[in-house]
Amino acid sequence: MKGKIIQLLCCLLFISACFSGCIDTENDSGSEEYSNDVIYQTSTIGALLEGMYEGDVTVGELKQHGNLGLGTFNGLDGEMVVLEGIVYQVKADGVAYQVDDSIKTPFAAVTMFNSDLGETLEQEMNNTELNAYVETLIPSRNLMYAIKIEGNFSYMKTRSVPAQEKPYPRLADITKSQPTFEFENVSGTIVGFWLPDYVEKVNVPGYHLHFLTTDASAGGHVLEYNIRSGNISIDISDDFLMQLPATEEFLSGNFSEERTQELTQVEKGHN
Repeated sequence: MKGKIIQLLCCLLFISACFSGCIDTENDSGSEEYSNDVIYQTSTIGALLEGMYEGDVTVGELKQHGNLGLGTFNGLDGEMVVLEGIVYQVKADGVAYQVDDSIKTPFAAVTMFNSDLGETLEQEMNNTELNAYVETLIPSRNLMYAIKIEGNFSYMKTRSVPAQEKPYPRLADITKSQPTFEFENVSGTIVGFWLPDYVEKVNVPGYHLHFLTTDASAGGHVLEYNIRSGNISIDISDDFLMQLPATEEFLSGNFSEERTQELTQVEKGHN
C-alpha cells in the first residue's frame, strides 16, 4: 500500500519587481513569475527523530521526483546523496556506493534541480561565512531553496551513521557516537536545502547539506568545511509535495513532543 500523497501548496509572498534579475523566468507579458519547482519529500524529520527507520518509497520512485537531494535508507543505513539523477549511499565507512532502484528510504527530499540564482566564489570562506552569504542571495526567507555548491575545499568534515537493528534507538542517541570523516584539499559538490522555520517537525529548518567528492568515492552529511573557490547554484521552490508512509509504525506514532534540541544535535553534531 502506497502512502497517500499530500500536496502542500505554499501560498507565500509574490516577489516584486525589486528582485528583478534574481529570477530569470518570464511569461509572455513580460512579468516575472516562479518556475513551478517542486520539492518532493517522503515521511518527516520528526518520524526519523523518533526512530522510524523503515519507509515504503523505493529509490526508483524517488528518482522520478528529483535529480538532486538527500536523505537516508531503510535501517538508517548511511547518508543519501542524490546528484545528477544518481543516488549514492555513503555508508558508515565513509565510502560512497551507487544504489539499486529497489532499495527503500524512510526519509528523503529531492527536486528536479534548475538553477535560478548563481554566484562564483572568489574568496575562501568557512561554512558559517558561506551560509550567511547564501542568505543574502535568496529573495525571501519564506520560500524553499535547493542548493548546489561545486567547489574546491581546503577542509571538509562529514559524518555517516551505521545501519541499525530493531528495536531501533533514537536518532539523537545514534549520532552521539557517529563516525566522522575529514578531508583536506578535496573537490566535490554539496547538495541540499535551505528551508524556512515553519517546516519544523516536517523537515530541517535552515540548512541541511550532504557532500560527495568529485570522483564519487566518499562523502556524507556536512558538519564543517572551508571552501577555497567554487560555484553556488540555487533553485527557488514554491511547491512542496510530501508522501507519508503507510507503515503501521508511522500511522501509530506520536509526534507531539518537542524535539528542537535533538534536531540541532543530530544536524550539527553537537551534544
